[in-house]
Amino acid sequence: MRNLAGKYCIVTGAGKGIGKAIAKKFMEEEAAGVAILEYDLELAQATAKELDPTGEKVIAIRCNVADSDMVKEAVDAVVAAFGRVDVLINNAGITRDKIFHKMTDDDWYSVVNVNLNGVYNLCKYVVPLMREQASGSIVNLSSTSLMGNPGQANYAATKAALQGFTRTMAKELGRKNVRMNCIAPGYIDTDMMRAIGEELLNGMIKGIPAQRLGDPDEIASIAVFLSTDDSSWVSGQTIFASGGAVCN
Repeated sequence: MRNLAGKYCIVTGAGKGIGKAIAKKFMEEEAAGVAILEYDLELAQATAKELDPTGEKVIAIRCNVADSDMVKEAVDAVVAAFGRVDVLINNAGITRDKIFHKMTDDDWYSVVNVNLNGVYNLCKYVVPLMREQASGSIVNLSSTSLMGNPGQANYAATKAALQGFTRTMAKELGRKNVRMNCIAPGYIDTDMMRAIGEELLNGMIKGIPAQRLGDPDEIASIAVFLSTDDSSWVSGQTIFASGGAVCN
């Protein structure tokens, strides 16, 4: 299996959870450099120091992906530090779960602005770089929630939209040797998932054929595959990683 030697990567929302696992796996796979873009700078800095005590290969940059100006500044900082961007992982995301008739405008727009517009903002500034160098891989973190979950009209809408965006971009960018794919995780063992409470969590696990939560590292391994030349003929696809669970 090919590793990430010589590749410079951006991972958004990589201070913890799945994003952190991806950044860690990238370092294990010998990435030339990893930029952690995170709203919480202290969290990003702590993660960067943990993954690379030397500070030579992992950099932390404060970035609200919903803010186009901040994203431009962040991408400019990555290019200044690394010289290029070979891999972009759009992982940053939030939830504001609420039954629709109780959902506020803020609940709706905050999720859309981070989960969907945030991906647009990163691609707006990274895609031209990849087109110019005629190479690159972009991976968007979708979710099995795209099939629909009560209380997640906002979240599900953004995660479903990412699939259409990914397929369209794969068709547009193919001639430039730039690929885009999605990962749709099911229930993963993160702080966000544990916050729902043990009783509800146990009920969810019963509906998973594998009878357990997924591990962030398992999602990170898929991200590595989609970021290396092992997946050079894979673009416009969504890989469901849900322990066999299928949403109706």
